[in-house]
Amino acid sequence: MKKSLLIVYTGNGKGKTTAALGLMLRAWGRDLRVGMLQFLKSPDAGYGEYFAAEKLGLEIIPLGDGCTWNSQDMNVTVALAQQAWQEAQQRILSGSYDLLVLDEFTFPLHFGWLDTGQVVAWLKANRPENLHLVITGRHAPEPLLEIADLVTEVLEIKHPHQKGMLAQPGIEF
Repeated sequence: MKKSLLIVYTGNGKGKTTAALGLMLRAWGRDLRVGMLQFLKSPDAGYGEYFAAEKLGLEIIPLGDGCTWNSQDMNVTVALAQQAWQEAQQRILSGSYDLLVLDEFTFPLHFGWLDTGQVVAWLKANRPENLHLVITGRHAPEPLLEIADLVTEVLEIKHPHQKGMLAQPGIEF
């Protein structure tokens, strides 16, 4: 039986976006139409996945203004997340994708920028049967986990930042 999946990668460990990118690459290799919307990352951040996507012709669209702890104006950050959800809804309904990733989408839910109940109800009512939807981010709310078909929690056991090491190009960004 072929069924589209709602997949959630959550937890405090590193690798949620990386897992989603790997799944996206696998699906693209099978000629599925794929895309990623990033809810926090900004277009000028220069993440490695931007460069790879451009070389491969894959769609990754950053819709945020950067990490929340660097926000110059939280009202702008919240408004961008709300606009990103509207963009995601349009793309979910567009019929243009077989797999769509909503990267760091759990943050707007966790912080209350979007109403989790409304988002979950919308997904239950509107997610097309032929669309695999992948959601990443820490603190995935329980109602989202309940409707997911696959949930993976990424657990941090050890990380170089615990030793004061800076983020590494090609590893963290």
